[in-house]
Amino acid sequence: MPEKQSVGLREKGIDVPYERLDPETLRNLIEEFVTRDGADWAEAGGTLEEKVGQVMQQLRSRKVKIVFELNSETTNIVVNR
Repeated sequence: MPEKQSVGLREKGIDVPYERLDPETLRNLIEEFVTRDGADWAEAGGTLEEKVGQVMQQLRSRKVKIVFELNSETTNIVVNR
C-alpha cells in the first residue's frame, strides 16, 4: 500500500487550458465536479445544466481553472489565484 502524503503538503499540478479539451470531455469533467460527493454545489440548487453553465462561465472569465494533479493523477477545478 503506498504511503499517504502528509497533510499540508501541496500536490504539484499542471494547469490545463479548458479550450484545449474536447468539448465532451470538458462537459464530463464539469458534470463530475458539480455532482461530486461533498461538493457545495448540491446546496446551491438549480439543474445540472445550470450548474455546468455556471462553471463554464467561470472558466471563460478565468475565475476558476482546471488543474491536473501529478501525484494523485486527478483533475480538479480550482479558484484561479
